[in-house]
Amino acid sequence: MNGAADDRERAEELLLARISATAGRARLGRRRVTYRAPLTGPWRRRSVTAWLRYLLRADGGPARSPASRLDLYEHGLTVAVGRRMHAVRFDATVVRRCTVLTSRGVTGALVLVDVQGARVVLRRGDFARSQEWWSVICGAVVAAQVPRALDALRQGARLEFGSLWVTADAVGSARTSLRWSEVQRIEVRNGFVAVRADGRRLMWATGASGIPNLCVLRSLAEHLARAGRDDD
Repeated sequence: MNGAADDRERAEELLLARISATAGRARLGRRRVTYRAPLTGPWRRRSVTAWLRYLLRADGGPARSPASRLDLYEHGLTVAVGRRMHAVRFDATVVRRCTVLTSRGVTGALVLVDVQGARVVLRRGDFARSQEWWSVICGAVVAAQVPRALDALRQGARLEFGSLWVTADAVGSARTSLRWSEVQRIEVRNGFVAVRADGRRLMWATGASGIPNLCVLRSLAEHLARAGRDDD
């Protein structure tokens, strides 16, 4: 095996060891799929030795570097960017949707909170197959958090989602509220969250980027609105 291949294998082993240790500490379970950052620009022309030197740097580097990697697990995910490593648990994170300005223009991003309380920004295009991992992450957060939220609502809790609040009987904001039997759906329109009620009534909320766990809110709304209509 030549030196370049040896360097590449060593770099991969070191990165995988760090990822596995991070996932183990966060109890993320079994790894399911890996998404790597696409290699673009000058990185395509750099040697494997330069790649290894970058990987071992103390200060990390840009998100679109060869060391960038997103791994999805049973109970969460890890994000590796240079020397920076994040672990996120689906049952504990807060996820927001936003738009960010990049060198390629405006794009969508998921902003999550890791197990240390730090923000993790996953931009479309940072990793391969963006539509796939975006959907999987949102679905996994919903699956992990909605059952617990429903149990809390049945016990009389009031859950806050930014400017919106939810109980077992109604959804509301500071100015108005609607019973679930009146609600058709919660939708995102022109960057804003709207609660659509029977007829043409809409209860507008804040911008979608200001709603934490919007995917959880929409899943709860679908369940509670359907249950409210069935009870009438």
